[in-house]
Amino acid sequence: MTVQSSLDRGDRVALMGMGAMGAPMARRLLDHGYDLAVWNRTTPRAEPLARYGAIVYEHASDAAASADVVVTILETGDAVESVLFDRGVADALTRGATVIDMSSIAPKVARDHADRLGRRGINHLDAPVSGGTRGAAEGTLAIMIGGDAKLFERWSELMSVFGSPTFVGPSGAGQITKLANQIIVGTTIGAVAEALTLAQEGGVDPGVVIDALRGGFAHSRILREHGRRMIESDFEPGAASRIQLKDMVNALDAADDMGLELRITSVVEGLYEEFCAGGGAEFDHSGLFLEIGKRRP
Repeated sequence: MTVQSSLDRGDRVALMGMGAMGAPMARRLLDHGYDLAVWNRTTPRAEPLARYGAIVYEHASDAAASADVVVTILETGDAVESVLFDRGVADALTRGATVIDMSSIAPKVARDHADRLGRRGINHLDAPVSGGTRGAAEGTLAIMIGGDAKLFERWSELMSVFGSPTFVGPSGAGQITKLANQIIVGTTIGAVAEALTLAQEGGVDPGVVIDALRGGFAHSRILREHGRRMIESDFEPGAASRIQLKDMVNALDAADDMGLELRITSVVEGLYEEFCAGGGAEFDHSGLFLEIGKRRP
């Protein structure tokens, strides 16, 4: 594996994907003095970053052509596949360049991308994130990295612009860790939604329940933040339910590949599937409260 020299602000970075996460992450790179090229499938979404110093490209391959590192933050494995191999990014990159894929995709897809890029002399880290749009804007994302440990060290300072990077193992390990995160997040949201629904139907103020549980074993950030969203009917997405569903489907697929049965995850995945099919796809994942609240024996 070819690893370039130690990091400095002269490294040329290309960021692919100007969605709810990618745009604030791009701003953080610019605020930290990085030479940044940006690309989005719909160019107008990337154009506002030009006023902050980014170079906006219409074609992904052009953005990647002079980059030392390409950061992808896209919605699905298919989207990453398209950008890397159909839109010419892999062809445009020089040997020794690095792709840091911060998208949340299936582990086997991440490993496949690493293998195919590696045959071209291009390095790869899978580095999915957790923390939502607020974490992207504030630089407090949890970043779970799989790949080569020395390559992680090479790019850890850049990733620290986005939050707290942790090396978790070989290629694909970052994605497995992210799926573990999403299992915990999704099932905990489901548990909080059921608990607050029980309280509400039982005549107890759900807000008082949240306060009463502070400091006990049931207290958590999800109870505190998403519980408040539930009782205030604030479902503007920090993380859309369709994304939560995608990650739980990927978790079940990965478990199936390992010969595992994840029963709790399967139940909650089914609830998200019904919620999304019923019109909740663009609601925040805490909106599962609405799905649970309408269910009666």
